[in-house]
Amino acid sequence: MTERELLEPVSLTLPDGHLNPAAIGFARTPLVDTAGVAARRTARRALAPVPVAFGRNKRWEYWNVITPTHIVALTISSLDYAAVHEVWIFDRASGRSRGANATVIPARGMHLPGSLGGGVATARAKDLSITVTPSDDAQRWRLQAQIPGAGFDISVTRPAGHDLLAVVVPWSHRLFQYTVKDVALPASGTITVDGAEVDVPEGSWAVLDHGRGRWPYDVAWNWGAGSGLLADRRSIGIQVGGRWTDGTGSTENGVVVGGRLHKISAPVTWSYDLAAPLEPWRIVGGGLDATFAPFHDKRSATDLRVLSSRTDQCFGEWSGTFDTGSELIAFDGAVGFAEDVHNRW
Repeated sequence: MTERELLEPVSLTLPDGHLNPAAIGFARTPLVDTAGVAARRTARRALAPVPVAFGRNKRWEYWNVITPTHIVALTISSLDYAAVHEVWIFDRASGRSRGANATVIPARGMHLPGSLGGGVATARAKDLSITVTPSDDAQRWRLQAQIPGAGFDISVTRPAGHDLLAVVVPWSHRLFQYTVKDVALPASGTITVDGAEVDVPEGSWAVLDHGRGRWPYDVAWNWGAGSGLLADRRSIGIQVGGRWTDGTGSTENGVVVGGRLHKISAPVTWSYDLAAPLEPWRIVGGGLDATFAPFHDKRSATDLRVLSSRTDQCFGEWSGTFDTGSELIAFDGAVGFAEDVHNRW
């Protein structure tokens, strides 16, 4: 299977809100304009503006940063009818975590730009404040989050010429997703817990998941990401997914070596046991032969009847090999995560 590579800017949606066929493919830079996902029409009865395909539109920014001492994450999201946000701080030595989350119905108190890098993203809710600020060229990001007694202020830099993986996944002309996975991004800054400030030192890595699309109600997925350095000091970023892209002709699989994306257009096979999530996971396919060894399972579940979610997000280290076609690359100790998620949203 070969996916088309997008080389020019393109709109994700047509004027009527349906998927633009010209946007289907993958890109190494964020070429896709997703402002149409938040486009609005006038409701016939109330004569009020509502999003096209109300209830199916999903927009979010997720950032994860792994340091030698901590793991932190933030989520800003809109599901149309609800805003769902989270801040999480995990101490790797003690195993203790601090966090706050908010499900706000109807969605309010948040802002998401139409496209990646198009402006500041913010969320404000009880016990939670998040601001994500891109630089003018969207090559640097400032991540600020605050919860009672804790917070972080972290800067993330995309090195010059560093590829990301942007993919348009088409379920149909009405349902589709644009995802940007940006891995192996150097991070620096500070984490503060109960007044004690800890540096985010060299060797800390950030991962971005930027999403804009229109989703089915019931969906399950796998996602895995890893970041680190090879023996020759080149960076390596692992990006793999599964299940949600099945049958679409698209995958979100690739490996970034020294800043260069090697796209994996074949599906990868995931092998793991949710009854024992801290046992090793295996992810194989498209030249990748990887083992993921977890040390922590961030398990969460929400059941609000119409809205429900179950997540096992395991954090650990990646090892294995990747065959680029011209080079067999061995990697070990790349930090990251692998997850199994089921949403009804």
